[in-house]
Amino acid sequence: MTSSFSSPDRQAGPPRLPTKPTGWPIGSYEEYGLAQRAVDFLAESEFPVQDVTIVGVDLMLVERVTGRLSWRRVLGAGAASGAWFGLFVGVMLSLFTGGQQTGGLLQIAVCLVLGVLFFTVFAAVGYASTRGRRDFQSSSQLVAGRYDVLCQPRNAEQGRDLLAKLAMRPAGGAV
Repeated sequence: MTSSFSSPDRQAGPPRLPTKPTGWPIGSYEEYGLAQRAVDFLAESEFPVQDVTIVGVDLMLVERVTGRLSWRRVLGAGAASGAWFGLFVGVMLSLFTGGQQTGGLLQIAVCLVLGVLFFTVFAAVGYASTRGRRDFQSSSQLVAGRYDVLCQPRNAEQGRDLLAKLAMRPAGGAV
């Protein structure tokens, strides 16, 4: 019997192009940490984990609002970013140009001021271009409704049996 899992030209490791995951489900978990715990358990049980894939199913993009944006906050963040970047560039320039003590400090100060100026202007232009349509900060996260652990058919039964043993352990028990 031939299958896509046993072809002689199958390369080791993950595929290079985006492909659908393959294998048989051996476990399903509500949280990624639980799926990761299951794979850790398989690895500690000397299971060939290179045949295992964790797949997030029912994907959602969750955007959590972290605060309100204002001109003061935008300009402050731009200035702070510019200061760090300018300081970094100034220090690198002074190190690699072999600047003397006073000349090196002057380079650092000039780069710091230019960084603050440019980053503040760019932040202002970016915020003004939104015209009040997005006056909040947020962070985005891709999460799944469940996480399935898949295994190649040649080891799926053994993997399912091992994960059944893990499920019978007390919830707080060590792996």
